[in-house]
Amino acid sequence: MNARAMVLAAGRGERMRPLTDTSPKPLLEVRGRPLMQYHLDALARSGIDSIAINTAWLGEQIEARFGATHAGAALRYSHEGRDFGGALETAGGIARALPLLAECFWVVAGDVFVPGFEFSADALRRFERSGKLAHLYLVRNPDHNPKGDFGLAANAQVLSRADEQFTYSTIGLYRQSLFASIPHGNPAGIKAALAPLLRAAMADGQVTGELYEGEWTDVGTPQRLAALNSRQSLQ
Repeated sequence: MNARAMVLAAGRGERMRPLTDTSPKPLLEVRGRPLMQYHLDALARSGIDSIAINTAWLGEQIEARFGATHAGAALRYSHEGRDFGGALETAGGIARALPLLAECFWVVAGDVFVPGFEFSADALRRFERSGKLAHLYLVRNPDHNPKGDFGLAANAQVLSRADEQFTYSTIGLYRQSLFASIPHGNPAGIKAALAPLLRAAMADGQVTGELYEGEWTDVGTPQRLAALNSRQSLQ
């Protein structure tokens, strides 16, 4: 059973220290639940029955917390820390997990808070039919990323640069062939960033996207985490 989604959970979370000295960032709690549980819950609700999770820093805590299943979905782990001594960066980590994944699959970072996002089965089917290499969900630029990451054309093509830039939410749909430049399964543990692969695909018109207007926070610092939990206490 090949996974239709991957949750990225291998990062060290340096900016979240000292909180991440003893806990992996995806297990930090927002409104009473670990960050990555929101994704696992939403993926299971959408009918995804197998989810891959990569781990490195304190990864054993993630597997101990969630085990082999969550809300009916099988959880399959790619242990970068155990196998290579540390995280392989985003593209390297996804490439390592490809043997666990279907041809087309969702990817979401375990350290963003996006409680209303729907991992729609229809969106996955549209992406499968499109033949594109990636479909990205962009958000309006937060204060900590004012210049954004990518542009979005009227025909839904994602552009490396545009007059108006948006921030990549870390949620996207991907096809295995986007990672063809890395040996399948990344047996050597090559560290590779995702942005260069995406920009090369954008240059070939192989990346589409859309703007997500729901609640979204990159929980990258203790201050942002505290602000999310403070807003809950005021509601």
